[in-house]
Amino acid sequence: MTEPAICTRPRWLSIVGIGEDGVEGLSSVALQLIRSAELVVGGARHLELASELIRGRRLAWPSPISDAFPEIERHRGRAVAILASGDPFHFGVGKQIAAFVQADEFICLPQPSAFSLAAARMGWPLQDVSLVTLHGRALNGIIRHLQPGARVLALSWDNATPRKLSELLTTHRMGKSRMTVLEAMGGARERIRHATASNFDIEEIQPLNTIAIEMVAELEAIIIPLAPGLDDDFFEHDGQLTKREVRAVTLSSLQPLQGQLLWDIGLGAGSVAIEWLLRHPSLRAIGIEARSDRAGRAARNAAALGVPELEIVQGRAPEALAGLARPDAVFIGGGMMDDGVFDAAWSALKLGGRLVANAVSLETEARLAGYFQHFGGDLVRLQVARADRVGAMSGWRPAMPVTQWRVRKP
Repeated sequence: MTEPAICTRPRWLSIVGIGEDGVEGLSSVALQLIRSAELVVGGARHLELASELIRGRRLAWPSPISDAFPEIERHRGRAVAILASGDPFHFGVGKQIAAFVQADEFICLPQPSAFSLAAARMGWPLQDVSLVTLHGRALNGIIRHLQPGARVLALSWDNATPRKLSELLTTHRMGKSRMTVLEAMGGARERIRHATASNFDIEEIQPLNTIAIEMVAELEAIIIPLAPGLDDDFFEHDGQLTKREVRAVTLSSLQPLQGQLLWDIGLGAGSVAIEWLLRHPSLRAIGIEARSDRAGRAARNAAALGVPELEIVQGRAPEALAGLARPDAVFIGGGMMDDGVFDAAWSALKLGGRLVANAVSLETEARLAGYFQHFGGDLVRLQVARADRVGAMSGWRPAMPVTQWRVRKP
């Protein structure tokens, strides 16, 4: 009996990881893939490391590197090699390439990543370490990882990153943290040096470096807790703030899941969107805020709390919602009384998505009660009281009750 023929696509694209040891660290297969390529794409440093092998045309990554993608696609079906640092699919170019080239069209030959090399040099189990890239990212994105006793490996943007990071750690009262700068790992120029954050004296750092940090927190250290419901003092605000206890319940009701997008309508100080983003690095959030002063305040809060990726749209809902990516969850903290806001949010919400709205006024509460009667879900009254001085004694001072409606779109 004849076996059926199996047709597979030719793997015309090679993604080759290359380290500081250059061609000496490449396998015989990687050597041949580079030699036979009609087009070789990579950073100027990568092209120089593999210079002796390259016979085809060279293309150094432009800025942005996506400008080179059409040229790569024009060579579809012909031999193309892309050179990348270490492991191309660990904070590398592999993710962007896989967005327009199917996995069965390319072969990837990775080398040890900078994280793997740094962990080996430090003697740290990689699974116990927080891995962060600051390459092309805002420095304050590392803030969420500043936990007592944590070990962090961070890819630098340039030779100035280690000193800037030491200043950030010192500002957050973690100046005793031990920093190790690992430069050009795996090559002849490899160098490893140590310093504390508050006494950072490492000079003439090579642009290609990775930073290892052992966190030491002082008693007054600024640490972002891992649980939802941050103290209100973490946020700059003008009173337009979902308070801590209600915010914790709101995050529970929104039920963030990996990779999902939140719309925060009536962003205010940004506290709900920020805490949504803090739950997992894959989460995304768009905040819609009509007032420019509040939009700016929310942006400052997001940066200070380590989620500079919060996207802020200044404008009034529902008009400002037009054209935005469809959300998996919606929080309406303001604007529920504006005509069309709920209808636009509900229409855009994906099937199975969650909508949560909080109300303080009787008028907004009445509107939520109407939606509850029509759409179902849960209607909850939240009441918080705090102990306060009452003359020479203490008593309970209640905050205004909050009515919360939460519903899942069927």
